[in-house]
Amino acid sequence: QVQLVESGGGLVQAGGSLRLSCAASGRTFSNYAMGWFRQAPGKERELAAAIRRSGGSTYYADSVKGRFTISRDNAKNTVYLQMNSLKPEDTAVYSCAARSTTNWGLRASEYDYWGQGTQVTVSS
Repeated sequence: QVQLVESGGGLVQAGGSLRLSCAASGRTFSNYAMGWFRQAPGKERELAAAIRRSGGSTYYADSVKGRFTISRDNAKNTVYLQMNSLKPEDTAVYSCAARSTTNWGLRASEYDYWGQGTQVTVSS
């Protein structure tokens, strides 16, 4: 079992920044590829960013490319999502997820463990 706990969400004005953290406990964190998903009201959950378990390769949705940065610190069992130039359409619940393989998956069903989520609200 892997337990994931997100933090860092909140209310921010458009153009601002937030940094989300996801702390993992349980099994060896470096064995898992990690993803940040988000779900806005009335919309399907989407993968915003993901990172291989080694941290050597990343994925970004087109909607966040150039504004968000995913990173991980395997020594601290933590994955981060730095979000810059935030837009109102970034408003969503953000959840981190762990997949017990080398590389990320694009679908939520490919992930084995989930955090409870943290709310990000961007005001215009």
